[in-house]
Amino acid sequence: MRSDLVKKGSTRAAHRSCFYALGFSDEDMRKPLIAVVNAQSEIIPGHSHLDDQAKMVKYGILAAGGVPVEVPAIGVCDGIVMGHEGMKYSLVSRELVADSIEALVIGHAFDGMVLIPNCDKIVPGMLMAALRINIPAVVCSGGPMLPGRLNGKDISISTAFEAAGQFEAGKINKEELTCVEKAACPGCGSCAGLFTANTMNCLSEVLGLALPGNGTIPAAYQGERARLAKKCGETVVRMVKEQMLPRDFVTLNSFKNAITVDMAIGGSSNTALHLPAIAHEAGIKLPLELFDKISKKTPYLTFLSPGGFHHMTDLNEAGGISAVMHELANKGLIIKSCKTVTGKTIGALIKDAEIRRPDVIRTCDNPYRASGGIAVLKGNLAPSCSVVKASAVAEEMLVHTGPARVFNSEEDAIKAICSKKINSGDIIVIRYEGPKGGPGFREMLNPTSVLAGMGLDKEVALLTDGRFSGATRGACIGHISPEAVEGGPIALVEEGDIIEIDIPKRTLNLKVSEKELEKRRAKWKCPPPKVKHGYLARYAALVSSAAEGAIVRAPGEE
Repeated sequence: MRSDLVKKGSTRAAHRSCFYALGFSDEDMRKPLIAVVNAQSEIIPGHSHLDDQAKMVKYGILAAGGVPVEVPAIGVCDGIVMGHEGMKYSLVSRELVADSIEALVIGHAFDGMVLIPNCDKIVPGMLMAALRINIPAVVCSGGPMLPGRLNGKDISISTAFEAAGQFEAGKINKEELTCVEKAACPGCGSCAGLFTANTMNCLSEVLGLALPGNGTIPAAYQGERARLAKKCGETVVRMVKEQMLPRDFVTLNSFKNAITVDMAIGGSSNTALHLPAIAHEAGIKLPLELFDKISKKTPYLTFLSPGGFHHMTDLNEAGGISAVMHELANKGLIIKSCKTVTGKTIGALIKDAEIRRPDVIRTCDNPYRASGGIAVLKGNLAPSCSVVKASAVAEEMLVHTGPARVFNSEEDAIKAICSKKINSGDIIVIRYEGPKGGPGFREMLNPTSVLAGMGLDKEVALLTDGRFSGATRGACIGHISPEAVEGGPIALVEEGDIIEIDIPKRTLNLKVSEKELEKRRAKWKCPPPKVKHGYLARYAALVSSAAEGAIVRAPGEE
């Protein structure tokens, strides 16, 4: 066992003293040492209950003959950091999560680990750690939040963000706004729609690193989640005994399956950042072209919030991710030979799955759309890439041409929107918010939600070298690369320029001649960095482009 490095031999007498100080018995010293990496926090609603999950995981580990040792992981709540300087720390925390787990787990020579995330960047950060460290590992999320209820309807946090726009437009009063904000998030769990957290928790199942139900069993279903957590603890001990390592079964085909399911359920556009970053840790290249290739042949089968009206509880009732994969497999769209932490193949796991609510999961013969939820656009405005959650775009905005309204920060754009300076047909351009320029690649949920609340999401598009929350809906195109701070074409756009968006044709073009762009390029000067010290400055110096998943590489690392 790896843990013998710190438990056996005369030179480890002091090490053993530390274990004895922790209450270890001589018998414990002969058992597998399992890290229970718990991201519990009192600042993230999705993480507030994770101590309960960790306790059940530990029961499972003990029952299977291992020794659980709980260690911490940090987390940033996207709902709370949204719309201000704090959002610069959201994506960058993904790297901190992965790095800190690497330090804890390798430093203490654990034999295996159960990773307990739930929200936003914590999930991909832990998945990155699993493949980087490559010891037996199982992901055990905390589950989605139940939707809130207001006036007989299900609502979620995206409803609260959009209510701000309704208030600014005079559509609701202060009392109505307060009712929405108090009802939107009824308790623990990752926010109720198919936002980034729930998307990644579902894709953890598809990658084979989590047990079936990981992404869809609600946090409030305590008994069911407890059983799942105990099973995770038992599973990791078996994996240690069999030396079943993540990189042995998480392959390129596993990622192809994950992208396919992502497209079928209309997951967050942030997966175009996270899946390449996770794959990078396993030495697998995942170009954005692969996302688009798979999207074109994958039917869109669900209509989940924010683009639709169902929530994660509905998906769970409908049969969960296993039912989605079973339906896709019927059309040959799932590679069934991929292995999972269960020791079984994907094909074996989904063999008996079925769609229990056809109103929630449609068949491949009757999809909401013939192609998948995410589209990758290119053109002279986005030579490398741009990404849009096509499943959350209204039909009338899939093709749109309009004048550019240019802003050099999210804050400036919000002021213009709230001051009612944006007109129907406009295309808002927010730049200098990319991985390097932000720095930190902020999500733009505030401006998109205000637009939606004002009823402009079917009339106004928004383009940015930043990114969008999984809760965003509308013609919102992000990840434009190269970003403005690198001199990308988005830096050259001027007020009133005509921009042409064609999502079905996968194009994004600025209707300005190359000769004119060259003149502008000659005059352009890179602005000074917004942050010159601390973690964000180091991040900006090392981070790759959005087209590569905003991966942080050491100097010289490929």
